[in-house]
Amino acid sequence: MTSPLPQFKQDFLQTILSAKILTFGSFTLKSGRVSPYFFNAGLFNNASLLTSLANAYARTIDSHPALSTSFDLLFGPAYKGIPLATITATQLFSLNNEKYGSTGYAFNRKEKKDHGEGGSIVGMDMRGKKVVIVDDVITAGTAIREAVEIIKAAGGELVGIVVALDRQERKVVKEGEVDTGLSAIQEVKKELGVEVVAILDLADLIAGVEGEEKVRMMDYRKKYGAVQEV
Repeated sequence: MTSPLPQFKQDFLQTILSAKILTFGSFTLKSGRVSPYFFNAGLFNNASLLTSLANAYARTIDSHPALSTSFDLLFGPAYKGIPLATITATQLFSLNNEKYGSTGYAFNRKEKKDHGEGGSIVGMDMRGKKVVIVDDVITAGTAIREAVEIIKAAGGELVGIVVALDRQERKVVKEGEVDTGLSAIQEVKKELGVEVVAILDLADLIAGVEGEEKVRMMDYRKKYGAVQEV
């Protein structure tokens, strides 16, 4: 069967399946839900896998018109976002050095440095820059909101967010919260008014695999899937 996914998504999906970064079974998540699949971003742990990841991030950005022409700088939230923003910036340059040759990158320190150059930001000055955040996932949105405040404080303007995987499932509702039926990514997108895109989402996984795994993910989406965006 011919996959409806773009070639770079097909290649990335094949990589994460071969490396067992994406696995199938029964996995109890922090939310308490039992998921039929699990994505372990920590297993991008060698040069070949990191290159595949960098290419997927870069092509996701480059193929998205609202992002590829509207940013100056990639920001990686400490800690996981730091290498992700770095490898994506270099891969964008490899993809199109004329278009992305001046693309900057920056990241934050967890603790402000009080010697040497000082400060809590490393990399390109974000003042007056349009910024895209690069991270692995958005689970509750807390870390992304913290990153947004860091960018604002540094004088930057957030214009987009790119993550590796969007599970497309509605958030677990805590006591006192209203069930909007939205996913964490949908809530962040609505709140911040910027594009939030993923290399792969649950719909891509369902489109890209066959057999029992496909059926179980479809059942999971039916049970926990976020409302469709209009």
